[in-house]
Amino acid sequence: MFFGSIPALVTPFSGGRVAEDTFREFVEWQIAEGSNALVPCGTTGEVATLTADEHREVIANAVRVASGRVPIIAGCGTYSTAHSIERVRAAADVGADAALVVVPYYNKPSQAGLEAHFMAIADESPLPIVVYNVPSRTVADISVETLAKIAKHPKIVAVKDATGNLGRVSDQRLNCGEDFVQLSGNDDMALGFNAMGGVGCISVTANVAPRLCSDFQKAMREKRWDEALELQDRLYPLHAALFTDASPAPTKYALTRVRPGFPAELRLPLVEASDASKRAVDAALEHAGLI
Repeated sequence: MFFGSIPALVTPFSGGRVAEDTFREFVEWQIAEGSNALVPCGTTGEVATLTADEHREVIANAVRVASGRVPIIAGCGTYSTAHSIERVRAAADVGADAALVVVPYYNKPSQAGLEAHFMAIADESPLPIVVYNVPSRTVADISVETLAKIAKHPKIVAVKDATGNLGRVSDQRLNCGEDFVQLSGNDDMALGFNAMGGVGCISVTANVAPRLCSDFQKAMREKRWDEALELQDRLYPLHAALFTDASPAPTKYALTRVRPGFPAELRLPLVEASDASKRAVDAALEHAGLI
């Protein structure tokens, strides 16, 4: 199914528009560097600022470039069930392999509401669904019990867990079954996450260091834990630095350092990384041996 290093891709902008050529080159580089799947139009891709046409075309470009070499897991979640279904269908229409559907944000549904939301999407979805649980952003937190209920649906196959609670991995493994795919949503916790039963990470850092993140995940799959720990130590300052300002501003700045000419432009309400954040990114890139 899904495993390994899965970058949550940034969306490059130039002059207020999606820089499609840059994005296609970026996707090709990610695949060449060993990424195991790709997530366009996630939070890191500033999906909330994309129009419906842009959302569809970004996914379509990722699909075209990947050409079946790696799965494309398209970000499709909103706080509206009906709108989320529309996005999942649009992603399927352009060839995505799966949909990443976030727990609804802002409207704070109950556990019963979350169950009904995901089951309604799954019933209408032509694609496998990865549930994205990130309570620091959504406020709502899908419980282990609710996740276990919806995991029985054949279309709901995985979770991106960004709760920051490593104990969830074991709890979800016991309640959802060993075959239910668990992907970390926190780069800094990916080592412990996989040790407890996870199989990969939907990663911000992999935007900037795809080869190192791929090697890190591969080392864990092959149970080379000493090597994985060395890579964790090498990458950890970068994991931290990329969140020293509102994401993905530090990530886009980091990309200007490792891929000269990559645009750092963001869409409001996000603005460029602060000077302090840039200094932290520079130091982390140097520590990782990337500059």
